[in-house]
Amino acid sequence: MDKPHFLSMNRDEYRELFKLWGLPKFRADQISQWIYKDAVHDPEQMTNLSKELRQKIFSEIDWRLPSIVDQVTGQDGSTKLLLRSLKGQLVETVLLRYENRTSLCVSSQVGCKLACDFCQTGKLGFVRHLDRAEIISQLFMANEILRKEGLRVTHVVFMGMGEPLDNYNNAVGAANVMMAEDGFFLSARHVTLSTSGLAPEIEKLATDSRAALALSLHASRDDLRTKLMPINRRYNLERLKQALLHYQKVTDKKITIEYIMIKDTNCGPQEAKELVKFIHGLKAKVNLIPFNAHPGLPFQRPDDEEIRSFQKYLADRSIPAPVRYSKGLEVSAACGQLAAKHAEELHSKPERKRLVSQMDASFAPVEVSL
Repeated sequence: MDKPHFLSMNRDEYRELFKLWGLPKFRADQISQWIYKDAVHDPEQMTNLSKELRQKIFSEIDWRLPSIVDQVTGQDGSTKLLLRSLKGQLVETVLLRYENRTSLCVSSQVGCKLACDFCQTGKLGFVRHLDRAEIISQLFMANEILRKEGLRVTHVVFMGMGEPLDNYNNAVGAANVMMAEDGFFLSARHVTLSTSGLAPEIEKLATDSRAALALSLHASRDDLRTKLMPINRRYNLERLKQALLHYQKVTDKKITIEYIMIKDTNCGPQEAKELVKFIHGLKAKVNLIPFNAHPGLPFQRPDDEEIRSFQKYLADRSIPAPVRYSKGLEVSAACGQLAAKHAEELHSKPERKRLVSQMDASFAPVEVSL
């Protein structure tokens, strides 16, 4: 039987394990404190535990972390990590440093099933879900890097590789550990689960997590959205709107709508009107994200006048619509881009393929404001 990973258990699950071992729950609380508060992953450093207990947890629990294949930091304060999971596949996570916060963009899957037309990750295909520990490991390792700078992650966005709500139990479970008082204790307003529109899971999320919700919309007309995002065939805009209204009725939380602006595609006057109509009845803000052109995809960034006109139409109708420009250009930070450079490894065991270290800096992830 596989050992449990040290990040696969929250405090209550450690208590259950220690109960099976015949140990008091305060010992489990001590280990949980070492891991989540003190960021320790070496039992030998857990000095308030007996030598015998340190030896037991070392042998009975998996204390390994993913390895870093590539790490690139840009002058804008962004760092991209390409990690090799303990199962051998590659995943990405991106640190975005700002003046008043430090955000982490985490992946929830190796690859993605949804094949959105404008997304590099979708071109890689789907390999597997990340488990809860693999998702949390990204935060744990980011904090290890930041600790040397006197910083820590303050915001987490599930906007990396994969569709979080397609990996519902693991992604939501990881988000809940990140927010838990006996976990990383991040503010619920600062942990955001982003979805391309899995309607039943949006409704379920309303009662399963305090995390914020972001919707990748990108079009408010069914034919156009289906072309850009095939998931719209399964859950069209009417069904999606029902799910959002249910979520808001239960949680009373504002929803963030992410809208990538693509020249001659989704940011004309008609598309602005359609977006206003879709938002009607929702408490929402819209992040307008000018597309960054990159090789392999046919789309282009709209000109500044198009962006301003679209934004003004929303603002004149009392819809907050900040323009979120990209960060991380130097580090190939768009979802799936760095992994695409190692695509021959994505489905393979590490010992069978050669690494490619050259990175393409053709586009970057959006800046998220939470």
